[in-house]
Amino acid sequence: MKKLILLGLIVWLSLNAFANSVKAETKTEAIIGHVITQALQGNDMDHAEVMGNELKLLMHKYSIEMTHVLLQHMPNILDSISAQLRLELDKQYKCSLQSEDYKNKECK
Repeated sequence: MKKLILLGLIVWLSLNAFANSVKAETKTEAIIGHVITQALQGNDMDHAEVMGNELKLLMHKYSIEMTHVLLQHMPNILDSISAQLRLELDKQYKCSLQSEDYKNKECK
């Protein structure tokens, strides 16, 4: 009985160790492993398509990150735009108050 339990434990540990050694931690590791496996097996593979898909993934990831950063800094951006609009409107108002005979450099 002890031998059966010991044998079962050894089989379980070896299968568990094998399963953990095969896992890829990241998607990149999995793709690299797949490309190497396909190259060793002699299978034809479209590397340009793989690279294109990876670039699409990176563009998607960075666009989401940029959106997050943009939303974080939106109040500062809106304040800046608002200040620029106020300056432009003030300039237009001052120019409208001046007569046609006298216009300063900003209003010409």
